[in-house]
Amino acid sequence: MPLFYGCISFYKLMERSYVMKFSRCICLIALSLLLVPAFIHADEKETKPRNIILFGWDGAQRNHVKDCLDKGELPNLKKLSAQGSLVAIDVIRITDTKAGWSQILTGYEPELTGVFSNGNYQPIPQGYTVFERLEKFFGSDNIVTIAVIGKKGHVDADGPQKIKMEEEPKAAGKKNRNQGTKKGAQKLTPKKIKQQEGTIVEENGVKYRVIPGKPYYNMKSNMDLFINGLETNENVGNKAMELLEKYKDKPFFFFIHFAEVDHLGHKFGENSKEYTDALKSDDLWLGKIMEKLKALKLDDKTLVYVTADHGFDEGEKGHRDAPYVFLATNDPKVMRRGARADITPTILDRFGMDLGKIEPPLDGHPLTKPYTPPLWY
Repeated sequence: MPLFYGCISFYKLMERSYVMKFSRCICLIALSLLLVPAFIHADEKETKPRNIILFGWDGAQRNHVKDCLDKGELPNLKKLSAQGSLVAIDVIRITDTKAGWSQILTGYEPELTGVFSNGNYQPIPQGYTVFERLEKFFGSDNIVTIAVIGKKGHVDADGPQKIKMEEEPKAAGKKNRNQGTKKGAQKLTPKKIKQQEGTIVEENGVKYRVIPGKPYYNMKSNMDLFINGLETNENVGNKAMELLEKYKDKPFFFFIHFAEVDHLGHKFGENSKEYTDALKSDDLWLGKIMEKLKALKLDDKTLVYVTADHGFDEGEKGHRDAPYVFLATNDPKVMRRGARADITPTILDRFGMDLGKIEPPLDGHPLTKPYTPPLWY
C-alpha cells in the first residue's frame, strides 16, 4: 500500500511539471503493474472447482472409443469434451488394472507405490493417494472423498493374509459331477488364483503363504467412503447418485469406476457388440450423473474427468500390450496429452494445491500446464 500511495503523490506532482504527459504514462503503467496481479488472482480463485469427479471406464480402448464417438454412440462423452478437451493418454508401463489405477490415483510410478502389476504389488504407502492428499489439504471436515467401484479384485483394500500351506484347497483330482471336470484338471477359480499370490515363508517347520495387503489397504481408512465389488454399471451408477444427493452440501471428490467394458472385453473380445454396448452403458451413466449434478445445481461447480486404466489388444480378449487410452473432461484448462500418472497432479492442481510442496515429488505433471517429457520417457 505505501507504494500505491507513493505513485498517486508522484502523479499529482508531475501534473504541475513540464513533462506531465510523459509522467502520467509512467505512473499509469506502474499502477497497472500493481493492480493486474490482484485481478489475475481473483480470476484464478473464481475458476477453481468446488468439486471434482473422476470417472473410470475400466479397459476402454482409445480407438474403440473414438470409433463410437464418430458414430454418435457416446453423446454424453462428446458433450462433456466439447466443454473442455479430449486428449490421448499413453500407458508407459504394465497395461493392467492394479498398475493402472494405482498410477492414476497417486501420480506416482510403481517404484514409489510398490504396485507393479496385478501379481506384483503391496499396499500403497499411507498418504500417497489423491483422496488422502485432499483430506490433508482441506481438512477432513471440509471435503468428502468417496470411491464407488465396480470391481472387487485388483481395485481392492483387503489387508495382509498369512495362510498355512496345508490349509490351502487341494487341486481337483476327481471328476466333479456338477462341473464335469476331468481327472487331474484344476478349475481356475478366484480362490485358486489367490493361492498363487504372495510369497512362501517357513516358520518353525511350517510353511505359510504370505499375501500382501491390497493397494488401497492404507487409503481406505484415510478417506470418507470406499465401496468396491458392485459389479454392474447400474449398481455403481445408482450408488454414486445416492451419495451425491447425500453429500451435495459439502465440497467433494468422487472416483466412480465402471467395470463392464473390461469384463465384457475379456469374455467376448474388443471388437464385439458386447464391448461396444458396455461403452454405451458407461456413457449412459455419465449422462445420468451429469443430469444429477444439474438437478443439484452443482454442474457449474464441478469438474469431471473420464479416463481408463488400460485399453484392449485389438480384436482380442486381453490387454497384454494395450497402452492407448484417453482423458475426456469439461475442464477448459486441460491443454495436452499425457500419461496415467498425470491425472492426480491435474486434480490436485485444479483444487489449488502447490504441487512443489508435495513429498515425495510427484512423477506426473498437470495436464493444465505445458510439459515436455524427457527423451527416455
